[in-house]
Amino acid sequence: MALQSAQQLWETALGELQLQVSRPNFETWLKGTVGLHYEDRIFVVGVNNDFVREWLDVRLRSLISETLNKLTGEAVEVSFQLMSGSSESEGAVMAAPGVKAQARMEPLAGNAPAQALRSRLNDSYSFERFIVGPGNRLAHAAAMAVAEAPGTVYNPLFIYGGPGLGKTHLLHAIGQRAAAQESVVRYVTAEQFTNEFVAAIAQRKVEDFRRKYRQIQVLLIDDIQFLLGKERTQEEFFYTFNELQANGSQIVITSDRTPKSLESLQERMRSRYEGGLIADVQVPDLETRLAILRSKASERNLMLPGDVIQMIARRARYSVRELEGLLNRVAAYSRLVRASSIDKKVAEEALAALKTDESIPKSPPDKILKAVAGHFGLSLDELRSKRRQKALVEARQVAMYLLHLDSQENLSNIGRLLGNRDHSTVIHGIRMIQQSLPTDEELQKHIATITDLLKSTA
Repeated sequence: MALQSAQQLWETALGELQLQVSRPNFETWLKGTVGLHYEDRIFVVGVNNDFVREWLDVRLRSLISETLNKLTGEAVEVSFQLMSGSSESEGAVMAAPGVKAQARMEPLAGNAPAQALRSRLNDSYSFERFIVGPGNRLAHAAAMAVAEAPGTVYNPLFIYGGPGLGKTHLLHAIGQRAAAQESVVRYVTAEQFTNEFVAAIAQRKVEDFRRKYRQIQVLLIDDIQFLLGKERTQEEFFYTFNELQANGSQIVITSDRTPKSLESLQERMRSRYEGGLIADVQVPDLETRLAILRSKASERNLMLPGDVIQMIARRARYSVRELEGLLNRVAAYSRLVRASSIDKKVAEEALAALKTDESIPKSPPDKILKAVAGHFGLSLDELRSKRRQKALVEARQVAMYLLHLDSQENLSNIGRLLGNRDHSTVIHGIRMIQQSLPTDEELQKHIATITDLLKSTA
């Protein structure tokens, strides 16, 4: 198979993998990889450095092989190869022909000019490319205000919501707008902050670490929930936060849940977050999903008829990332089969392998809640309570999953039905079931038993 075809196949595989792994894992380990070569059932994936190569080989080889097996219909052996020109010291990597090279994310010195950060920010994550809808309007407006006047309003700005809803997009947009005004900006994930801090301790360079983080004007930190349980890193971030705020620097934080829901985070940190503006991003409604798809199709010069856009928008109900994954799959599949255009038939073929469950009859929400409570030996009051014993949490998450899949209630209504929980808690519950279901036989039995009961009493 030619090099071009190898890359096309890999783009299709990435569309699949984006739906199967967490966003941090996809962004850290898979984004920026390329399909280099496919011949004699051996698929070579190009990576930027040895660390990524080792991690993919140990952690994701099996999943990648399974994904390629499904796409090709044959047993594929995966190999990971360092791309030509890649090294730990170079600022960019060489990519396969036709594939844009990815800039490396080198640490930014505390007193570096704003221009130095541009390689760290994703140009596609701009305000101009962010589609505003009812579910993200407040977060977008707050992000714009912060970007125009860092440190003067909404400090800190805390943006929360489920995975793939645009939180990282807003962080990068803030960073680009602030950097364009000559602010010294740093974007970092909480995981990267932790890793750098641990390395600084090991290398006895903690003071260098502190200078780098405490001499900036805009700190953008993604996925703060990663700090949960890491007491020493929390301590370091607490003092960094205080010093930056005292100096008038802007701090923007994202999380998959509200500050109050970060239960194992130090109370003093939660109170700092609550001292600014807290804005949420919600799952986009159908109209917003349609607008996002039209925008992304236009950016890629894809001619998609209205029925195809409608089909993709209705399939992807949880996140913008899911929308992108399905769009990538359809686009890559159309190239693989050399379709002259993307019509509904091509799109249906591209998405046919993705599992859906149309067999469960639509049941009223109260019936689903009673079925779940009865199956787990609980009362409806217990199911809706604030208690967090493991058995109760699992039952609630099963209820969230079935309410969303079966009755197709929106997330706000599901939260209301289960004790007025916020939508981010509902998204988390649904995701937990989706991630566990393929490998958890006991959970599969629970779901099957409850759905059989719902069918038999329909």
